[in-house]
Amino acid sequence: MKIAHLSDLHVPAWQGVTLERCLNKRLTGLANLRLRRGHEHEGYALSAVARAVRERADIDHVVVTGDLTNLALEEEFEAARRFLAEELALDPSRVTVIPGNHDAYTRGAYESRRFERYLSSYATNDLPGASAMHEERAFPFVRIRGPVAIVGLSTAVPRPPLVASGEVGALQRAALHAVLAHSEVSSRFPVILIHHPWHRPPSLKKAMLDALDDRDELKEVLDVLPRGLLLHGHLHRRMRRTLGTARGKLDVLGATSASLVCDDPDRRAGFNVYEVDERGLVGVESFRLDAQGARFEPAAIVAT
Repeated sequence: MKIAHLSDLHVPAWQGVTLERCLNKRLTGLANLRLRRGHEHEGYALSAVARAVRERADIDHVVVTGDLTNLALEEEFEAARRFLAEELALDPSRVTVIPGNHDAYTRGAYESRRFERYLSSYATNDLPGASAMHEERAFPFVRIRGPVAIVGLSTAVPRPPLVASGEVGALQRAALHAVLAHSEVSSRFPVILIHHPWHRPPSLKKAMLDALDDRDELKEVLDVLPRGLLLHGHLHRRMRRTLGTARGKLDVLGATSASLVCDDPDRRAGFNVYEVDERGLVGVESFRLDAQGARFEPAAIVAT
């Protein structure tokens, strides 16, 4: 089975972005978009990634690890849903999506469950009545696909301006514990999706502003796993790590932004592909858009 990994789509959708609607936390996000990100996250790169993935006959499933939007506006979620339906153009049963911090950018977007309302068909749960959901949010959810159990978590919670940290939370961790013990999951190779990376950032400032706040508590839940994939985004970098557990290890892989256009080839738009079978992870590939935006070329995944 081959799984394509996309992340941090930041689907361009300017029609809903007005100053009047950004007189809150979105004001800093809007400044960031206009002054820095506006020239980096490009629709043509995102379309190229979608086309490349769609045209690969060997891709069985696609996962997207969050940040489909920029400011979590309704119009942005509409554009993200349209991108998935019309450009990626795969049946929702073949695409699994989780939110990122930009998809819960304000408390209003989070409390109204805007992500779930627009993208629920890409986050359906195959374990009804099996404690796969807790009462407050629709996470974790599980999708059974052949030899793989895809487990979608949410680390997306509203934060103050300039803070982009995430959290799984006690209720979701408790539900995850039950999910991992379920026979439909424990008998398969687990592919766990989070937006924020598990590893600790290199600086205290990053740890305070950009990290997964309950990383240690999540590690306690994941300790029961002898193997698996833990996939993330958030950093806009291709990277690979190993997370040791009490029973074995997880391969931890991050994907860059699927829309990022920049001079740094290590961060430029692209996607990863993982091959898994009953033995576990048997192959990893990564591809980036070339400097001319014309084709995709193999890219190295940095081991950190």
